[in-house]
Amino acid sequence: MAAELTAHQLIAQHRPTLDQALEAIRTRAYWSPHPEHPKAYGENGSLGMAEGKAAFDAVLGTRIDLGQPGTDDWVGGEVSPYGIELGVTYPHADVDVLLPAMRAGQRAWRDAGAEARAAVCLEILKRISDRTHEFAHAVMHTSGQAFMMAFQAGGPHAQDRGLEAVAYAYVEQVRTPDSAEWVKPQGKRDPLTMTKRFTPVPRGIALLIGCNTFPTWNGYPGLFASLATGNAVLVKPHPRAVLPLALTVQVAREVLAETGFDPNLVALAAERPGEGIAKTLAVRPEIRIIDYTGSTAFGDWLEANARQAQVYTEKAGVNTVIVESTDNYKGMLSNLAFSLSLYSGQMCTTPQNLLIPRDGITTEEGPRSFDEVVADLAKSVGGLLGDDARANALLGAIVNPDVKARLEAASGLGEVALPSREISNPEFPDAVVRTPVIVKLDGTKPDDEAAYMSECFGPVSFAVAVDSAADAVDLLRRTIRDKGAMTVGAYTSSEEFEQAVQEACLEECAQLSLNLTGGVYVNQTAAFSDFHGSGGNPAANAALSDGAFVANRFRVVEVRRDA
Repeated sequence: MAAELTAHQLIAQHRPTLDQALEAIRTRAYWSPHPEHPKAYGENGSLGMAEGKAAFDAVLGTRIDLGQPGTDDWVGGEVSPYGIELGVTYPHADVDVLLPAMRAGQRAWRDAGAEARAAVCLEILKRISDRTHEFAHAVMHTSGQAFMMAFQAGGPHAQDRGLEAVAYAYVEQVRTPDSAEWVKPQGKRDPLTMTKRFTPVPRGIALLIGCNTFPTWNGYPGLFASLATGNAVLVKPHPRAVLPLALTVQVAREVLAETGFDPNLVALAAERPGEGIAKTLAVRPEIRIIDYTGSTAFGDWLEANARQAQVYTEKAGVNTVIVESTDNYKGMLSNLAFSLSLYSGQMCTTPQNLLIPRDGITTEEGPRSFDEVVADLAKSVGGLLGDDARANALLGAIVNPDVKARLEAASGLGEVALPSREISNPEFPDAVVRTPVIVKLDGTKPDDEAAYMSECFGPVSFAVAVDSAADAVDLLRRTIRDKGAMTVGAYTSSEEFEQAVQEACLEECAQLSLNLTGGVYVNQTAAFSDFHGSGGNPAANAALSDGAFVANRFRVVEVRRDA
């Protein structure tokens, strides 16, 4: 009875937040229950700045024992992109023991119902929110994000995305009533009468394969969508970014146990160096849902080989911005400069290709040639990152050696309009910090096409000269169709051209941002309002979040009987 009472208490406590989330996804208006400013924390049980840093420091060099069944070893080895060895070890699981244990708790979790599951998920999110400062340091020192970005994107924005997934999951589950009385008239005879019950039934165990760059932001939608629809969730973090998701699993297990549910509904699958357990887990018959963010190659492999599972992938794309004309030239340059620089371009939404007519563009300040536009953009990036302290706060650190290698190789692909420079970080001398490089390419040359039609993840952008604005739209279409795109941007003061770009994105199913010149950037999306990805081009087969992202994580099973 105590556990049931606790579930009712959580429903009463969190139902207003759930209702606000439901209204937000209906209206698409701005809303967030999670404060973005660091100073908003430190009261009502949440950790302030000093307490969060102390909590992070306290976990370094320790063992995170989750109490999971089947633990056969302890593994770790994360090194921060800022040069710190985290020294944290995690349970390594014997999956032949862990997976059956995870399935054992699904019946009670299923029978709890959609509202109780949502309330438990919201309690997990609240406790994570209370530790946002601690999580921010965990995200910073596994992803290389600068602190403020790790705080916002890894904290409140990630929590918003998790709550958004819970809201969509709730909507889809309650779309069908719990029960119905069915009466069919039979003329002079007695009517046929039946009672029918409808139960959302989970698919099984969900596997979350985490990414290095945004472990919480990209991880929480799948985690909470699966958990809210009744599925157990096995979290397999990226080996360089285990800590944020291990802390998440720890919180989830605590809440589940306190509310009378089996804590093994959420478990961690950390791996030994080079073990590569994602492939092994992905084809296990117990795994019925997979959420993945990462490379195209492994995403394609999952879609082709994990046939027993419903697979949701966010892979790579070639994000494109067309510059045709503008009536706010300085605003455009400033906005693009920030978009290219944020987190050293290590976002799946960062623009890569800037398509500009070789004859130039029109602006409110007069015409600008292709070379002038590229030079002015380079100058804008240089000005933004000219102060090393500001540059460190915006760029963060290079997340892995592969990004650094791509950055260094980019200068050999064409004429360099903006060379990358090395920046030192006084607080973290071992951090690898580099400013973006901009390379000029010709849209008509096959050798150049090989460069700009391949994703070059990191702080690398190509200014591609095209013969005309119409050619830019044609190239945009081909890029989305062949390579995919998480984001598309366009600058134009022509209604006719705006319609052409919009039609291309509607037909090729890509999210479009038009004429951004203020404080909103093409590589940022807001939960409850913006869709991240579309699920309609090769960059991703799902969107964060919509009904399709959650509806196939459960099925409705009917039991009917004569009344």
